[in-house]
Amino acid sequence: MSAILEQLQKAYVNLAQPRLGAAAIAASDEFFAPLERMLNPDPAVFIPGKYDDNGKWMDGWETRRKRGNGYDHAIIRICPGMVHGFDIDTSHFTGNFAPSASIDACYSADVPNENTAWTTILSAQTLQGNTHNPFVIESRETWNYLRLNIYPDGGVARLRVYGQVQRDLSQLKNEEMDLAAMLNGGRALCASDMHYGHISNLIAPGRGINMGDGWETRRRREPGFDWAILRLAGVGEVRRLVLDTAHFKGNYPYECSVYGTLYTGGNENSIATQSLYWQELLPLQRMAADTEFTYVEQLNKIGAISHLRLNMYPDGGVSRLRAFGHLSAAG
Repeated sequence: MSAILEQLQKAYVNLAQPRLGAAAIAASDEFFAPLERMLNPDPAVFIPGKYDDNGKWMDGWETRRKRGNGYDHAIIRICPGMVHGFDIDTSHFTGNFAPSASIDACYSADVPNENTAWTTILSAQTLQGNTHNPFVIESRETWNYLRLNIYPDGGVARLRVYGQVQRDLSQLKNEEMDLAAMLNGGRALCASDMHYGHISNLIAPGRGINMGDGWETRRRREPGFDWAILRLAGVGEVRRLVLDTAHFKGNYPYECSVYGTLYTGGNENSIATQSLYWQELLPLQRMAADTEFTYVEQLNKIGAISHLRLNMYPDGGVSRLRAFGHLSAAG
């Protein structure tokens, strides 16, 4: 894996996940493989000998060979957010990958049409076949639709759109909300270890679908404990906390605790060190396999906070963390 792609995956969330509302809207051509496969959250696969009525079955979006002027394009809806980079993945496309691509973006309340004004956020780039093609971009606006242009035709296995979820929370200031939720703008910042599962899964929508849909660390063979740090969508006081070990049966943590702070200074690049001095929101709690725990009376009153640190003793896996409360005036 390239250093660029590794950094994008570590720092940002894929805004093109169907579980965040992403969807295939339209394509100029889908002769060999439908557009919706390109948004599949699982890695692309190759199945030797598998064919359908139109030819070789391919795990991605693939158009027919173009025999005239022009190029193919596809429109997808993404979770509204600030885009920082892409991975145009051509895995398993060897003699049939798209040789070049560009990406346009817009923010629209309606599905884009022929009158939509698009902004190019990735100019035409050369692609390599059967590999990940990562690109970092400088756009800092909020987008919710993308148009992927491929020149002139071919296939793309997966499109990953790495960025930060953006949501206007002003209408929710008087309502209880999950302050940590990814869809509300919560972010997973860093962790001691992410060997088996990324920390962004902690704040994803819904309950975990399997053991891979959570945060899980390797088995700790030295003193200490594992931890993950989250930035809340807005400043608020957490009144109800949920920890869910769904699907973690032989590998759930023995105990967990949660700390918090109102982060007013410093640099998030050194936030792990600063978190040593945060306040205890949830004291140590015994965990159990495949169980959803809700804590209200157990929570300490530490006031409005902006960040959380989940501690697992000594290691293991947690599927979801929910931090319910109200936005404060500062939020």
